[in-house]
Amino acid sequence: MSQKFTKNLLTVFTVMIVLLLASPIAFAAEVIPAADASAKATFAVGAMIAAGLAIGIGAVGAGMGIGNAASGACQAVGRNPGVQGKIMMTMLVGMAMAESIAIYALVVSLVLLFANPYVSYFLG
Repeated sequence: MSQKFTKNLLTVFTVMIVLLLASPIAFAAEVIPAADASAKATFAVGAMIAAGLAIGIGAVGAGMGIGNAASGACQAVGRNPGVQGKIMMTMLVGMAMAESIAIYALVVSLVLLFANPYVSYFLG
């Protein structure tokens, strides 16, 4: 149990460090000239990468949540088969909540690709 917790904690800290180191790059784009064609291409590629990361991380999180819910439900039914109906209902609600995170990630990635609110800020 301790090794799993340590691995999860290391993963969280690694993601936090990457996000903290990547933020100055995003805010450095305000010095890009507005008429530069390569700036538009760079911004478009950055938006595509951000959209891919958003949906990828959201899908991984949702998959882990759904797997955890299914695993817990299977263990609970195995221990006490008499309450299968209540466990199944609770598991389905938990899975729906975890799946909604993936849908939110999809919405964020679609906004980044097609309705990006930062286009006028970065490209003038």
